[in-house]
Amino acid sequence: MKEDVKFKCDRETIRGKLYRASFAPGKAPTVLLLHGFPGNVDDVLGLGEVMSSTGLNVLTFNYRGTYQSEGEYSLRNTMADIVAAFDYLKDEETINQFNLDPDRLILGGYSYGGGMGLIHAAKHRSVNHVFSIAGTDHGEFAREYVRNRLFADTVDRMFDELQHPKGPVKFAGSLAINSELIRNPDPYDLLDHASNLADRNVLLIGGWDDQNVTVEKHILPCYRKLKGEGSDGVTISVFQDNHSFESSRMKLAKVITNWIEMIFSGEWRP
Repeated sequence: MKEDVKFKCDRETIRGKLYRASFAPGKAPTVLLLHGFPGNVDDVLGLGEVMSSTGLNVLTFNYRGTYQSEGEYSLRNTMADIVAAFDYLKDEETINQFNLDPDRLILGGYSYGGGMGLIHAAKHRSVNHVFSIAGTDHGEFAREYVRNRLFADTVDRMFDELQHPKGPVKFAGSLAINSELIRNPDPYDLLDHASNLADRNVLLIGGWDDQNVTVEKHILPCYRKLKGEGSDGVTISVFQDNHSFESSRMKLAKVITNWIEMIFSGEWRP
């Protein structure tokens, strides 16, 4: 069962969906699952529906400035949106309404959301468990943009096509990305912040045939960095699939739910 939900960030309304656990003996663990960019008005790779059937609550939402949510999109606003989503999940009214367990929260994300989720976790000690599905290292994204003119032109066209009213994102298109990320990638550079995740449970997922977020440039460097920092809590899982995980979504859901089960059953801890 999914329900429409909304919460506030800087007085602007964020809208999303909460996929309720179909069964749970008590208060259920909850996954905050971040969309790619720009996402959509419903699920993330079908994971909300599948994971809720295993006894997990799953919250997804549209970042400010995208689709149904108010405000303007930016990376900075996305980071604040994630904080607001956690505040919503920890609110007593939300806990009682959806039978959530505020002590068992997991952060996850896909593509853009995977990278932003890892950065959020690196900057917030309260996040103990985070998974990233083909998560973008936005520091590497910015470096590729600078060194590869063809890539930059393709990215610029994509962002301009997404700009409202033609597209679903309220922002200044490629000008916004250039001014916020390309000129100052440091706040979103995963390798610069990965050491802060060395004592957390981290699941990194990639696709060997992913041409957008490659295993070699985005996934493995983060894994190696964490292992180099002495992490015992990082796991990597790579599928023979593309960026959309079109042929392995059920297996993808199984890997994530098994990882969550091991964490909360006490079978595996960092």
